[in-house]
Amino acid sequence: MVETTQSIINHRGESNLPLLLEAARGRCTAAHFGTYDYTASCQITAAHQHMTHPACDFARHMMQVAFGGTGVWLSDGATNIMPVPAHRAAAGATLTEEQEEENRRSVHRAWKLHYDHVQHSLTNAFYQGWDLHPAQLPTRYAAVYTFFLESLEAASERLSNFVEKAARATLVGDVFDDAATGQGLLNYFLRAINCGAVSEPEAIRLTGLTTDELRSGSFVKILKNRRHL
Repeated sequence: MVETTQSIINHRGESNLPLLLEAARGRCTAAHFGTYDYTASCQITAAHQHMTHPACDFARHMMQVAFGGTGVWLSDGATNIMPVPAHRAAAGATLTEEQEEENRRSVHRAWKLHYDHVQHSLTNAFYQGWDLHPAQLPTRYAAVYTFFLESLEAASERLSNFVEKAARATLVGDVFDDAATGQGLLNYFLRAINCGAVSEPEAIRLTGLTTDELRSGSFVKILKNRRHL
């Protein structure tokens, strides 16, 4: 768990995360960000302790840099506003229409907040996260699938065109692609398949890649092999 400022930068001004990984001696497979302990250690007041606070973005970016290329999985924190009704009827009683409406608004607000938090995590390449209540699962599925599916058509066209032209720079609409963006496009499909938003056969059909190319996970290898065909 990364949940204190000292876990990010130590007293010598060094990045402490690689040192923590080294101290684990191969036992660390994932690093989890603790939103509320971390913001508390930053002296942030309760009203502003939330997933999208700039202090949290800084800590998560430090985690990405420190653990990049190590194989350590990254997991974001949790939304602590639960999608639960504000009013509960006593035994033998019923809620008023006003109370039922307040319950709906309470649940919908919490769902929207959780959805936005998951989208924020995905945008910043944190593909795992904590949920604290079963009723948060619908919005996590909705956020994850929306994140990938809303980009599917554009990503398919860009990757397909780029691979067909064997890494020459391409222009699709107003988006310029070169070799630097190829791996990002491939990563998109690998993550989309991993979460179930896109099937492997669907990705192969849309991109023109072979099964082996897709599973290689390396855009450089794909281009190298195609140039030798």
